[in-house]
Amino acid sequence: MVVSWGLVLRVALVQAAWSVGVGQVRYSVPEEAKAGTVVGRLAQDLGLEAGDAEWRRLRLVSQGRGSSVEVSGASGALVVSSRLDREELCGKSAPCALRLEVLVERPLRVFHVELEVTDINDNAPIFRVNEEAFSIAESSLPGSRFPLEGASDADVGANGQISYTLSPSDHVTLDHQDNNDQSASLALILVKPLDRETVPVHRLVLTASDGGRPSLSGTMELVISVLDSNDNAPQFNQSIYNVKVLEGSEPGTLLITVSATDFDEGINSEIIYLFSRHITAEVKEMFSIDGNKGEIRLKGKLDYEEMDNYEIMVEARDKGSPPLSGHCKVVLEVLDVNDNAPEVWVTSLSVPVSEDAPPGTVVALLSVSDRDSGANGRVRCAVWPSSPFGLVSRFAGSYSLVLREALDRERVWEYEVEVRAEDGGSPPLRATRGVRVPVSDVNDNAPSFLQAVYTVLARENNAAGAELARVWARDPDEAGNGRVSYSLWEGGVGGASPSVGRRAASSYVSVDAESGRVWAVQPLDYEEVQVLQFEVRAVDAGDPPLCGNATVQVFVVDENDNAPALLPSSVGGGWGGSSVEAVPGSLWAWASWGAPAGQVVAKIRAVDADSGYNAWLRYEVWEPRGKGPFRVGLYSGEVTTARALEEADGPRQRLVIVVRDHGEPSRSATATLSVSLVEGGESSSSSSGSSSSSSSGVRPSWGAEVGAASASGASATNVWLVVAICAVSSLFLLALVLYGASRWAPRAAVLSGPGPATLVCASEVGSWSYSQRQSRSLCVAEGAGKSDLMVFSPNFPPPPAAAVENGSVGKGLSLSPLASGMVR
Repeated sequence: MVVSWGLVLRVALVQAAWSVGVGQVRYSVPEEAKAGTVVGRLAQDLGLEAGDAEWRRLRLVSQGRGSSVEVSGASGALVVSSRLDREELCGKSAPCALRLEVLVERPLRVFHVELEVTDINDNAPIFRVNEEAFSIAESSLPGSRFPLEGASDADVGANGQISYTLSPSDHVTLDHQDNNDQSASLALILVKPLDRETVPVHRLVLTASDGGRPSLSGTMELVISVLDSNDNAPQFNQSIYNVKVLEGSEPGTLLITVSATDFDEGINSEIIYLFSRHITAEVKEMFSIDGNKGEIRLKGKLDYEEMDNYEIMVEARDKGSPPLSGHCKVVLEVLDVNDNAPEVWVTSLSVPVSEDAPPGTVVALLSVSDRDSGANGRVRCAVWPSSPFGLVSRFAGSYSLVLREALDRERVWEYEVEVRAEDGGSPPLRATRGVRVPVSDVNDNAPSFLQAVYTVLARENNAAGAELARVWARDPDEAGNGRVSYSLWEGGVGGASPSVGRRAASSYVSVDAESGRVWAVQPLDYEEVQVLQFEVRAVDAGDPPLCGNATVQVFVVDENDNAPALLPSSVGGGWGGSSVEAVPGSLWAWASWGAPAGQVVAKIRAVDADSGYNAWLRYEVWEPRGKGPFRVGLYSGEVTTARALEEADGPRQRLVIVVRDHGEPSRSATATLSVSLVEGGESSSSSSGSSSSSSSGVRPSWGAEVGAASASGASATNVWLVVAICAVSSLFLLALVLYGASRWAPRAAVLSGPGPATLVCASEVGSWSYSQRQSRSLCVAEGAGKSDLMVFSPNFPPPPAAAVENGSVGKGLSLSPLASGMVR
């Protein structure tokens, strides 16, 4: 009984499976749809109630290509689960339909769903290769067809329909027939013959476009190489070649090279040269031609008397099939020549010739002959150069080489005389004979310096033995006549201090007899001598000896080798106090409480034995640091109140004042000023006491001056202040004018030009302190910020003629390396 019920159940299930409805559900979805896109309401279309899809377990059965869609369990909708690519699923098949099986388990039912994937234009046409190269012969006729391989498009329908376009061309066009076999229907049609000589390679672009919207396209480059055909005959660059050749030319002489060109390529452009078959036997015997180079050479002996011209027909033939050829004519003219040239011999020669030899002196005897006869044997002779020698004919065929002008060995020490002989032939033949005539020297030139005055700058305190300058005298004579020795002439010393007296130049410098170098015997001191002037004498070793002189001016450049020194000063009284020096190096001054700002308390005076910037002094308060009640004028040295004095400032102020110069490195001196602060009455009594002590003969060794308190004293001070400001301004403007003149003037003008040596020195600028000695000073500014000027114009004689020839004029002064470095 149990077995029977089981059998009934199996039959029922089989019948239920066969009782599935015969209808199908169809859906359509575009390819490349995004995941989650709803394809259709599958549960509703299958007749299921809302919400029954999950309970009745609605699901897809088939896998493989249908795995790109799935059934949503909650809604029962068919949705896209992954990328759909129609070309991957169906290739070129159209339409692309996917068959899906849908299973409902409660109760068991099977449904067939058909899903069509529609095409979109997502593939551009592509060619198999990016470039296709093929060759077309330039002899191809118009209408020739050259098949091409078309492009392919993975899309279908209108998206896969391809049209072609070709870039513009005058020679080919594109033929495309719309059929299923795209590659067989695409071809290039030749519409105009190709010319390789004009354009050897054509590059075209073939574009394939599909019918989608928007349209997609792909390109391929077509490279058409034009194959050459033998359609150009060789052409000579001249149709007639004219050649002239002298009779008697040696066999093998190259007469001419003919050249032809062929615009074809390859074997069609290879040319061979040969004589035309119409030339005579004489031409073949007399000339030969190189088949590869086109060189025509002489094979026999030309004789003008036998034949004076030849006509040679030449052919240029290419190696094409069939070969083409070009022709030209070579017209060769034989020129008559004079076969024998004149001959010149030197039979006697008397050298060297002294430079003081008189005109008419016989130098050489010459003999001239020519083996020809008639006009070709008549010889004319000449000498070159035409001076200072000449030819004198003694009799036929004999000449004398004589001196016509005075000689100068320093100008020309040897002559290359050329005797030229020419016959009367047509054309004439010439012969030459060279005669070397050396000139011996005599002592006829004195040594001469390039400069009459040498200007040298030398720093003081230079080491003994230092080279100051180098003078050089030129003597154009040779050997002993031109060997120069130098000596120092005992001249005076300019610009020396009166206390030193006049000393000989040899006590300061010496001159090397051979090299002309000027050495320092002892260190130079600017405070002792500022300008050292002496003469150097140059004497040659001739017989008798000759000499020359030059003046050397050595300007000593000051260095900062002296420190500032405080000057003694008389005691003065003034408003608010006076100053008295009690101990050397320590100054005393008095000031009243309540004295206004700017009141002069004292004045520090100092000098520097140097000059220029080295003697320009400035004053600074070293102590106390910071803001004190007193200050000192930077260049005046006046100690003034910085503010109104108060009792809080104390009964005494101690100032340490540093006096510095502007040298490099700077030197300094210090002074201590003690200022006592008192009441107004005490200040007056102190002033009177100071006056009485001054009148009694008390005089300090170091001092400072105090400003006057009276109205008249103040007025006088203001007047002198205005005068000082005006003087300083004038000096400053003068320095600017001189500086500008030195800048705009050529630098060579500073050390050259006629006239006596002149010094212009701006040694006091602003509030410079000056030296007590009223002596000449030389100011040299090395730094860019200094405005010292120096202008001097030594005398320079005109250079000797020999110096002009040797190019030594205009080379400037001959200075020592040290002096050259100091000239700016």
